[in-house]
Amino acid sequence: MKLDVIKLDGKKAGSVDLGEDVFGLEPRADILHRVVRWQRNNAQAGTHKVKTRSETSYSTKKIYRQKGTGGARHGDRNAPIFRGGGIYKGPVVRSHGHDLPKKVRKLGLKHALSAKAKAGELVVIDEASSNGKTGALAKQVKDLGWKRALIIDGAEVNADFAKAARNIEGLDVLPSMGANVYDILKRDTLVITKAGVEALEARLK
Repeated sequence: MKLDVIKLDGKKAGSVDLGEDVFGLEPRADILHRVVRWQRNNAQAGTHKVKTRSETSYSTKKIYRQKGTGGARHGDRNAPIFRGGGIYKGPVVRSHGHDLPKKVRKLGLKHALSAKAKAGELVVIDEASSNGKTGALAKQVKDLGWKRALIIDGAEVNADFAKAARNIEGLDVLPSMGANVYDILKRDTLVITKAGVEALEARLK
């Protein structure tokens, strides 16, 4: 599929051929869901923790005699039934991550790129370069109508462009190796440089 290439000032800069096997697939929600869930679960810290009855600081002495009180039988005050006692089956420090086959991860990225292309939310630019001034880049982004955009460059992001973009709300910049399904789907507009297109197609062969 062919797509027009533009510059950051909005002028045309030719066209580019996008591979059908990367940008022309019919998006599948089930694959996208699996990959996003895998990403978010791996990112979850899992540092939540409660104290069990063996970790609370009450005495382990039997609080009153077994029989004759008219009340229920109890041992020490650490039991989960008491206020301040241990928590029964509460959260513990653990990893929430799970495995996902590499083929599914790669396919998920292809479907995410294809979803943006199909929705008309994919823009290809000539190059992501700037003089390092945030104000100038912010004006260009506003003129292009990008409110929530992700820009994917080639192997490396231009240092001046990254410096100019880092304080613009709703604008993210990633190298091609950092491209991922969650960040692509999270933004309204996906912007890829010509170098980024080549790098992504080589990565997803």
